[in-house]
Amino acid sequence: MSDALNYLIKTRPETIGHYFAFLKESGKHLDPKTRNLISVISKVHSQTDRGFRQYLGRALREGSSPMEVLDALLMAFPILGLAKIVWAVDIILDMNIPGFAPDVITQLTPAPGKWRDLMATKDAPDGEVTRAEHEGRGLFIYRDKKSFQVYDSHCPHQSTDIPELAVKGTVLTCPKHQWQFEAKSGDCIKKGNSPLKRIESKVVKGRLMAFW
Repeated sequence: MSDALNYLIKTRPETIGHYFAFLKESGKHLDPKTRNLISVISKVHSQTDRGFRQYLGRALREGSSPMEVLDALLMAFPILGLAKIVWAVDIILDMNIPGFAPDVITQLTPAPGKWRDLMATKDAPDGEVTRAEHEGRGLFIYRDKKSFQVYDSHCPHQSTDIPELAVKGTVLTCPKHQWQFEAKSGDCIKKGNSPLKRIESKVVKGRLMAFW
């Protein structure tokens, strides 16, 4: 958030508060991934560097793939134009996000995903991080009462599989280059700039399900 916007929040909270309420209400029927992809486009249109980096991170955290981000930028070509798309891609390259590397992003599209039964919800302690393996895939699960966050256990830096021993409280530390992540949000909080990959999840009849 810019210094000017922070200033307006402090000096005119009754006015700016309505603006933020409008933004929240206007996107409430969109899933988080779509909402953040739209915000990515709006930040490219206004060429707001910090805002673009912020919402790009959120879109990736909510499950957007690098190719979906590029699709969103290219689909918005009629309003963005090539110059702004190139501006955005320059920032993406500067952020050094592994998933956008040419040799990674051009790989064949994976097979369609499906819902998988991970565990009984009672087996995930409230307020804690649980490390799990399912069909050969490592996962971290954070529970906050009835809410669950499921993440791929691989560090987004160089795909190092983060072990259970790397968990301290709700902080995960990759043993290879010490990138640290907060399991409550998936955000990278030390060393790096890419969040953990979030996996779509839901609870069905007391079972935690995940989609990939």
